[in-house]
Amino acid sequence: MPEPSLTELKTQLVQHYRWLRQYGCNDSHSGNASFRWHNQIWVTPTGCCADTLTSEMLVPCDIDGHCGEGASLDAPLHLATYQHNPNTRAVIHSHGPHAIAMTMNGEDFIPVDFEGQYYFSTIPVISIDYAEYIEKSPLAVAQGLARHKVVIVRGHGVYACAETINLAYKWSCSVELSAKTAWLAAQL
Repeated sequence: MPEPSLTELKTQLVQHYRWLRQYGCNDSHSGNASFRWHNQIWVTPTGCCADTLTSEMLVPCDIDGHCGEGASLDAPLHLATYQHNPNTRAVIHSHGPHAIAMTMNGEDFIPVDFEGQYYFSTIPVISIDYAEYIEKSPLAVAQGLARHKVVIVRGHGVYACAETINLAYKWSCSVELSAKTAWLAAQL
């Protein structure tokens, strides 16, 4: 199968970012996403609205660490993830409420459902103080994603990386469904 074009990847990223909003994994202006195109990283702009985002609004960055003007506040985290994970072609950050709620205690998340156990034996939870997030999150998340498909930053959200945009989206959604299932099970 031929590699998707830059235009196709931009369209895919926008669609998957919209789906995160549509299915409750983000609010209108939360989360961010990126994909790698050779030595460029295309990332959602800071403060963008999933409902109005277009492919023309995506911001190019360089794998060497240079972030384009207007790139997401998390762009350095995305760049660090690609630098630590050479096979990664997409990174998605979502704010699924169940994943966040079920990991507020700072303990790693162990799925209770069959699908969750099939995909993730353990999902590491990284605790970073709010005041140190911008400084410490790029390396902490990149190192976590070098060993796992998904990590959760306590109180903040899910970071997923994969070889395709769709697969990173799948991991992000799968974690949220596992957390929702665990939450429902805990109510019994």
